[in-house]
Amino acid sequence: MTLPRELVEAVRTRSAVLFAGAGLSNNLDLPTWNQLMAEMALKLGYDPEVFAQYGGNLDLAEYYVLVEKTLGELRGQMDRKWHSDESKVDGSPHHQLILELNFPIIYTTNYDRFLEIAYQRKGLPFTKVASIRDFSKIKEGHTQIVKFHGDFDDDKSIVLTESDYFERLAFESPLDIKLRSDSLGRPFLFIGYGIADVNIRYLLYKLHKIWSSSPFADARPHSYILLSKPNPIQEEILRHRGIHPIVAAEDHPGKGLLRFLEELRDAVRG
Repeated sequence: MTLPRELVEAVRTRSAVLFAGAGLSNNLDLPTWNQLMAEMALKLGYDPEVFAQYGGNLDLAEYYVLVEKTLGELRGQMDRKWHSDESKVDGSPHHQLILELNFPIIYTTNYDRFLEIAYQRKGLPFTKVASIRDFSKIKEGHTQIVKFHGDFDDDKSIVLTESDYFERLAFESPLDIKLRSDSLGRPFLFIGYGIADVNIRYLLYKLHKIWSSSPFADARPHSYILLSKPNPIQEEILRHRGIHPIVAAEDHPGKGLLRFLEELRDAVRG
C-alpha cells in the first residue's frame, strides 16, 4: 500500500496521535460486543438469542444496568477473564509494532488493559488517562494512553449503555475537551475501526466541524484512517471531513492492520 509521506514524517517526529479501536483488541481473541451481550443475558436469566431480539446492544446494556444497578460484578469477571494471561500481549505483533512506533498519545475506545500491559512489560514509560483526575499525572516523554470509553479501574468511567453514549455525544466531557485540544495541532491516525461504526463517524464529524467553523481551516493537520477494504463512497465522505483513507486491501482486517503497521514501521525507520 502507499503510505502518505506526511503521515510517515509525523510518526517519525512523534507528532502523530494514534486512535485505536476494537480491531486492535480482536487480534487477542477478546470477546466481541455480541459475546458480551450474551454474558449479560445469561446473568439475567435470558437465553442469549432471545435477549438479542429485544433491542440493540446499547439498549440491552442499559437494561442490564437498570436491573443489576451496577456493572461491578460483570466488569470484574471481564477483567479477570480477559487479563488472566498478560504475557499473551508479547505475542501480539500489532501491540509490539505500536510500541516500536512510539506515539506520544494513544486514544482507545477499548476497555481492555493490553496497551498498558504491553508498555509495562517492555518497561516503557506511559500515563493512563481515564478521567480528569489523571490529567495532573501526565509527564513529558511519557506516552499518554487515553481510555476514551472508560477503564476497568473505574466503573463510572465505562461508556457501555445507551445513556452513556448519549452523554458522550454531547462531546463536552473533560476527555472530549482534551481530544479537541490534541486534534488542533496534531495529525490523527485511526486504526481498528469499521466504517459502519457510527460512534467513530460522529467523532470524525465533530472534529471536522471544529476546524470548518474557524477561519483557519486550511491550517488543519491531515488525519488518516485505515480501511480494510475499498469503499469509494465512504472514502469521499471521509476526505470531505479532512480524513485521508488508507486502504489495506486484505481479506482479513487483522492481517491488513498488521501489514499496515509493518510498512509504517519500515517507512519511519527508513
